[in-house]
Amino acid sequence: MKFSRTDIPLMRLSLAAICASALLSGAILYGSNRYAEHNQTELLNAQRQLNDARKRLSDARNDSENLSVYSAEYSALEGQNIIGDDHRLDWMEDLEKLRRQNLVVDFRFNIAPQKIYAPQPAIDSGNFNIHYSEMKLQLDLLHEGQLLRFLDALRSQIKGQYQLEGCKLQRAETVANADTPMTNIRAECSGGWITLKNRSAPQ
Repeated sequence: MKFSRTDIPLMRLSLAAICASALLSGAILYGSNRYAEHNQTELLNAQRQLNDARKRLSDARNDSENLSVYSAEYSALEGQNIIGDDHRLDWMEDLEKLRRQNLVVDFRFNIAPQKIYAPQPAIDSGNFNIHYSEMKLQLDLLHEGQLLRFLDALRSQIKGQYQLEGCKLQRAETVANADTPMTNIRAECSGGWITLKNRSAPQ
């Protein structure tokens, strides 16, 4: 097939059209790829945000469940006078109630002012300060069983956490008369009341 000079202008137009079509097709393909990549990135970001939202929702539900559980435990400890302020007056009144039960021949007690307690070895007390109110007991007993019953009553009838450190017993030489019951044993016990004070609680 032969081309003449008169065919060149016609071929230029066709070649220009072909080049323009090729450039347009390339631009469309490039734009399509960029658009697909952008959409893929947006999809990944949306999936990541969805996963984060699901995790936050799950954490919030767990926190709500833990708050419900620990709130009940916290309230129970407050009701038992284990969390909160010094309860010396309550303990003294309750000890006088124990006296009226005649669990022992007689007893005397001394509760020292509250102070910060430093356990050995040290423990992590979280957001609480541990306070300790030392209490010494002197008891007049008919027999050893009275001491055990008294300590059981102290733990079960008086709100608080009494930590018994130990007791010393010695035989008593007492002559009974009409007004004074026989005392066979004298006991001296040491220990203290433990109270937790929330550092975040208003002073």
